[in-house]
Amino acid sequence: MSNPQSQLWDAIIIGAGAAGLFCAGVAGQLGKKVLVLDHAEVLGEKIRISGGGRCNFTNVHSSPANFLSQNPNFAKSALSKYKPQDFLNLVKSYNIAHHEKHKGQLFCDVSAKQIVEMLFSECQKGGVDIRHPVTVESIRQVEDQAWEVKTHQGIEKTKAVVMATGGLPVPAIGATEFALNIAEQFNLPIVSVRPALVPLSFTSDEFSNLSELSGLSVPVKITSGLKGQRYGTCHFDEDLLLTHKGLSGPAVLQASSYWHEGEAIKINWLNDVDCDELFNDDANRLKVTENILGMVLPQRLAKSFAEQKNLLGRKWAEVGKKDRQALKDLLTQWSVKPAGTLGWKKAEVMLGGVDTKSLDGQTMMAKQYPGLYFIGECVDVTGHLGGHNFQWAWASGFACAQAL
Repeated sequence: MSNPQSQLWDAIIIGAGAAGLFCAGVAGQLGKKVLVLDHAEVLGEKIRISGGGRCNFTNVHSSPANFLSQNPNFAKSALSKYKPQDFLNLVKSYNIAHHEKHKGQLFCDVSAKQIVEMLFSECQKGGVDIRHPVTVESIRQVEDQAWEVKTHQGIEKTKAVVMATGGLPVPAIGATEFALNIAEQFNLPIVSVRPALVPLSFTSDEFSNLSELSGLSVPVKITSGLKGQRYGTCHFDEDLLLTHKGLSGPAVLQASSYWHEGEAIKINWLNDVDCDELFNDDANRLKVTENILGMVLPQRLAKSFAEQKNLLGRKWAEVGKKDRQALKDLLTQWSVKPAGTLGWKKAEVMLGGVDTKSLDGQTMMAKQYPGLYFIGECVDVTGHLGGHNFQWAWASGFACAQAL
């Protein structure tokens, strides 16, 4: 059934996630007639499950330096138009209690559902029409720069189509490649996609010494990526989590965005510990090796490293210079080649997407197709862990809404 009034919408936004709902609310409150379509029974699920159910809705330090893209300058315009403080002001206006955690990350005190409800309220204020579950069957450009969106319920006409269907992570809650398919339909280039902010898996050979230590969390320095590659190298100081399948935790999730198959990642397990001080002869001569390491590492991990260099139970005074250096190298330059990632089911975001060369960074519109926009995760702009991807959703949605 088509729209009974056969009205021409100012914008049809496809995807009722973070970017789509926010864009709709802003555009609606600017006086635009907006229709949002989504195929899901329940809207905002990815927001609801984010941040352990508390939604890390932005990061106070978010800047262009926190994003990966083949064109690092593309995100600057949108990010400058809508800053973390702007979204925080909106959260405060709804009296949503929140707190700042590690490195500027902002979370709801109570529940991520509060952010979803806030976005719906913003849409309501703008008179936005939200319809779901609706299957979009086709999108095509028609006369007079108008667009036609055919759904299983009928045909809608609009001045603009906004693709906000996100990426491929978490297929269980309805993630699809629909935005990429639409981009391809209009011959817009795609930067190859892969899972990002995702745990890394290892073969049993590579990981045999640590596979028994599942559940341990340790602050480390991690390095990933190679110079000259798509995104270069990265260095992060974060917590690492040992799992049954490999490595996870913030350090590894960050590193995964820069990692390519066949490459090693490097880990300094001692983080900021001064090795010379730790291995000081005067203080530690009579201590056994694993107890020295146990002063700065979890005991089970300390024992594992001592064992790997055949130093278990040996007093430090008995350990020669060569063996000490070998232990130091193992702890500070540990190198391992992951077998792969745990895939889309465990990834938080998608790396790659619609090539920014084909989009206008001021408006998020496809340069070749006036009235066709791409926002949020489906664009080749991927944030670091810690609220940056939500900030991109808000900023790209805001830039688009202003341009509609």
